Formats: sequence, C-alpha cells, structure tokens
Amino acid sequence: MLELAPALAGSTEPFVAATVVSVRGSAPRQPGASLVVTADGTMLGNVSGGCVDAEVYQACQEMLAGDGTPRLMRFGYSDADGLGAGLTCGGTIELLLRRYDLGAEPDLAAALAAAARDEPVAVSTVVRGPDVGRVIVAGVVADAADESGTLVERHEPAPRMLIFGAIDHAAALAQAGTFLGYRVTVCDARATFATAARFPHAAEVVVDWPHRYLAGQRVDARTAICVLTHDPRFDVPLLTAALRLPVAYVGAMGSRRTHTDRLARLRAAGLTDAELDRLHSPIGLDIGARTSPEIALSIAAEIVAQRRGGAGLPLRGGAGLPLRGGVPVHRLDHGVGIFDGQGTR
Repeated sequence: MLELAPALAGSTEPFVAATVVSVRGSAPRQPGASLVVTADGTMLGNVSGGCVDAEVYQACQEMLAGDGTPRLMRFGYSDADGLGAGLTCGGTIELLLRRYDLGAEPDLAAALAAAARDEPVAVSTVVRGPDVGRVIVAGVVADAADESGTLVERHEPAPRMLIFGAIDHAAALAQAGTFLGYRVTVCDARATFATAARFPHAAEVVVDWPHRYLAGQRVDARTAICVLTHDPRFDVPLLTAALRLPVAYVGAMGSRRTHTDRLARLRAAGLTDAELDRLHSPIGLDIGARTSPEIALSIAAEIVAQRRGGAGLPLRGGAGLPLRGGVPVHRLDHGVGIFDGQGTR
C-alpha cells in the first residue's frame, strides 16, 4: 500500500486495500503491491496487471459496504473453461483485504504522509492468526510475509541516477531514469549546456566539475552513475572516484577504441583490475540504438538488468536464451554496428 501513498496520504474517507501478501510461481506483482478502492468507487493501483483486478475491485466494494472484517483471497491459474478469474501466468497470489480509516489510525496516517514526502518508513501488517489486519509502524526492512505471518512494506527515498555530461543523450536518459523511479541529477562543468530548460525531466541540474560534484554527494548501493562526458579531462578523474564508490552501476559512453584508451588512463591513475571490472563500457545493451531515445533505452535496460540480475537476452528463446533460426542458442556473435555519437561498437 505504501506504493500508493501520494494518492492516499491525507485521505478523510475510509478505503479498502487489497494487498499482495504472498506469491508462488510466476505472478505479475510482488508482495506489497496493492489495489485500493476509495469511498467514491475510485480504483488505484493493481494486484495482477488485469487478470483478477475486476473481481478484487468488487470484493473491495463489498467490504466498504459491509463490516470491514479483514480477509484473505487467493487466486491461482484460471480454470480450464476460462470462465473463472485466475492468473494466466500460472502462479498463485494471496491477498489481504482490509478497510482503512486514517482518521482513526494516526500512526498509519503518519506513515503514508512520510512515504508521500519520499521519506523512509516501514509498515508491518499481520496477515495470519487472530490479529490479522493489525498494523504496526516500525523500522523493519523486508517486502514479504515472514514466517510469523507479518507482511512488511517499506518505502525508501528514490534511488539516485547521476548523469554526467549535458548532451542530448543525457536529456533522453534523464527522462528514462525518472520514468524508472530514479531521482535524476545532470551535472556538467559548462553552464551554457547545463540548464534546467534542456533537462526538464531531471530533478536537478548542476554546474560543476563532475568529479568535484561527486565527491560531495551521498550515494548508496542503489545509485547509478552514467558518464556521458566524452572527454578524458572529465572522464578519468570522475571514473577514478566513481569506481571506488559502493554504487550499483557505473557506465561510460564511448566507442570501443575510446574504451581501450580510457582503461589505459584509468590504470595509470591507479585503478585495479577488480575496480575496472565494475565499469560498463561502452555503456548500454546492444539493441542497435541510433537515436537519443533509443540510446537512453539501451542504457536504462542495462541498468535494470544489473539491478535485477537479468541476462539482457531475448525471453522468447526460453530460459533466458536467444534464438537463431527458431532454436535456442547459448551465444550470439552480434555483428551489428551502432553509429550514434559514441562511435561504432
């Protein structure tokens, strides 16, 4: 439910939330995902991407009109006749339906308000036993039902994406990063290029030397750093610092020739092979990108794959393997060149 905090914080009318509390097998949403029905019948969020949302919506309406006793619902694969509501993906989800009244639950109201302000907060909900539906606001950190039968949801401030180099590709990447839920900063030493008007999707645009700006920033294990500066004067000191930080992703734009030259410069600056192995360069996945939006998609896809442990291969081959001639293969030797301002790679 915390994912819907911006819409729910400050609500003065009761509402019902159906929240995913457990998942088995393949399922569209994970524990913590919610579908909310407000007093006027408005629906927010979803729990299945459409498979069972209509039935869940109806159950929420019935709870609003009834006594509001919390209850569990379970949905698995659809019946063979296709008439029963179920998950077409073949998995099973369990939902907790609960009626909320923020006026009578000040701790929960405060937690939703904090999440809406993008502040860290955690909410535990009992999903098993006689206390089912009881809510506790506490500093816990997992998004799943634990063995004691408690669903723990947490909200953390948005992860950061730091984009260095105020070029057209950066504008498209800022938009993609914001869409993925990052708080995006664009930084460049050139005031003429680094303007808010050129980067409307960035949370902030900073004029500073990239390595100097990075030195003063708070980063964490979710931070993505994208170096699009294309200039050794900026790249080398910036990457020297970035590759020694505990961040999720460091990528740098450039052709393969630029990459080889950059590695030599970074080694000369004292970086070890282990530190250099963290560098994603040339940045992005090979999808044949040419335009700025396509290049941004390539970079964003690599960041997601790094974050989620994906292989970056077509799904249609089965088990994450690509197809050649309709047959899954273990390796594709891509001969496609990308000429996009990075150079051909």
